[in-house]
Amino acid sequence: MDKFKEFLKKKDIEISFKRYCIDALGAMAQGLFCSLLIGTIINTIGTQFGISFLTQPVANVGGVEYTVGGIAMAMSGPAMAVAIGYALKCPPLVLFSMISVGFASNALGGAGGPLAVLFVAIIAAELGKAVSKETKVDILVTPLVTIGVGIFFSWLIAPPLGSAAMWVGSIIMWATDLQPFLMGILVSVIVGMALTLPISSAAICAALVLQGLAGGAAVAGCCAQMVGFAVISFRENRWGGLISQGIGTSMLQMGNIMKNPRIWIAPTLTAAITGPIATCVFHLKMNGAAISSGMGTCGLVGQIGVYTGWVADVASGAKDAITAFDWTGLILISFVLPAVIAFIINELLRKAGWVKDGDMKL
Repeated sequence: MDKFKEFLKKKDIEISFKRYCIDALGAMAQGLFCSLLIGTIINTIGTQFGISFLTQPVANVGGVEYTVGGIAMAMSGPAMAVAIGYALKCPPLVLFSMISVGFASNALGGAGGPLAVLFVAIIAAELGKAVSKETKVDILVTPLVTIGVGIFFSWLIAPPLGSAAMWVGSIIMWATDLQPFLMGILVSVIVGMALTLPISSAAICAALVLQGLAGGAAVAGCCAQMVGFAVISFRENRWGGLISQGIGTSMLQMGNIMKNPRIWIAPTLTAAITGPIATCVFHLKMNGAAISSGMGTCGLVGQIGVYTGWVADVASGAKDAITAFDWTGLILISFVLPAVIAFIINELLRKAGWVKDGDMKL
């Protein structure tokens, strides 16, 4: 057993919640952002501004035509797997082999591909690391093991994992359509808290394909955390903190939350309020890329995702037009209500002595 532990340490194979559920999951979200999400944004820009280079096909692969954005979107599987491999500190031959693993697991996982990529990429990466540099023909053995294991497990577990993710996501979306008030609260609070915790709310939403009303509630919860913390900590962090949290991430407050958990009350209660407003009043839906549901105001990705959904719905005939009511709801849910509600709640907490000056200093 001691020799096995020494071997794992030598290979930097760390079987832990942090390595797999924080590092790998967070990296997967970055891979998705740099492929699927950026591709969606490029396509939207090309369509809205009539940029022919971005709307016309630039490649034809097997009879399928791809635009610039389409190419980026098609690479989401490899991008996720390589990002996970990087987070797991894979040596070069393992890391490069993850491209094939990501393509296979994402393709076989279907709509729930991101979850399949997460599991399969971790398995392939760790086994690839285990054999790396253990033979004199490392340049053959390491890629063969990594790709072979990755494709085998893609065939074995990617389809059921993808189906399970789709099923869970469908249940959440069905429940939100059925009970928009209660589920609006639950989804908004849970996804919003996941955004502030050192895990990836974006990856979770992508893995569960969280869209529709449930996606709108997720956007509300993430905005409540980011804008909420940005506003209530303004006296400590001024404009730098407003920007870094408001369009960056509320995860910056995690250390302060550990010191005084009560500072988390205002943004979380705000999410519980804005979530059902999003679902019941404005019927805010995320019909863009599912990853956008868990991004909130980070780079305004959540808002761009909602807008791309509107554009797609109008193009398909599912929506007549983008109305002033739509824009009002998006602005209120994303920026105005989180700022106002979180500020009021936090002031009450200050008066009660639960939150003090300096508690949210970054």
